[in-house]
Amino acid sequence: MDLATGKLRSIPLSSVATVKYQNAYGGINRKDLKRIITVSSNLLSGYTSNEVNARLQEVIPGFEKPMGTEIAMTGEQADQAENMVFLSKAMFLSLFLVLFILITQFNSLSKPIIIISEVIFSIIGVLLGFTLFNMDFSVIMTGMGIVALAGIVVRNGILLVEFTDKLKEQGVRTREAIIQAGKIRITPIVLTATATILGLIPLSIGFNINFNTLLTGLNPQIHIGGDTKDFFGALGWTIIFGLSFATVLTLVFIPVMYKLLYTGKLNMKRAANTRRRRREVRRNNRNNGY
Repeated sequence: MDLATGKLRSIPLSSVATVKYQNAYGGINRKDLKRIITVSSNLLSGYTSNEVNARLQEVIPGFEKPMGTEIAMTGEQADQAENMVFLSKAMFLSLFLVLFILITQFNSLSKPIIIISEVIFSIIGVLLGFTLFNMDFSVIMTGMGIVALAGIVVRNGILLVEFTDKLKEQGVRTREAIIQAGKIRITPIVLTATATILGLIPLSIGFNINFNTLLTGLNPQIHIGGDTKDFFGALGWTIIFGLSFATVLTLVFIPVMYKLLYTGKLNMKRAANTRRRRREVRRNNRNNGY
């Protein structure tokens, strides 16, 4: 009612209320022309979504349901599956690009394969670390950590292989070049890995400092944990575990593989030369009437 005229007057509904179009519990929802009912729940403290989803996958097959009814896991479980597929594609694409660049740089296929294979062993270090310390495995952050780890591990392998090739170009025998490269390059490889690991430890444990109170009242309010650890902890520990394991492999696995491939190529070349000489001998014997 308009107070000035005493008559009823229409006003926009948006002036007194907010209109929202949403589904109610009494509504009928459909997906692909099929009726669906979505059941969701929050997690209690002390539980993780992966544990709950794993338990549900065990219970759902034995759950009694009406004929024609299907039960499927959606929500976070489906998102994790999509993220896993995306990160797997990103991992394979990054490895392909790294392999292509290494082949162009070394003008060889065997040496890039040695370096790329180190990435596979670094993933073993990640899995061992999470298993030994009984840590939660995050699909997204751990996957991102593995992709980032590939670049760091490849760099250390390049340092060793490239320096071995330079020593061989200077006339050093292959075995001696491998030994000298390991002795000289061990310092930058270990220092790079150590600096990366030490730099990621504060991020992994959630080390927090309040710089505002530190500069104003010399009270840093240091504490460990919190949201930073929960979100970035899996990423940091992935790189730490993988890099620690891969650093040892860089100094042991790459020299051994380099020597084995060199010996294999040399044996194949000798075998090819032997077969060629035998063919020449047989041809000469036929030409001479023997």
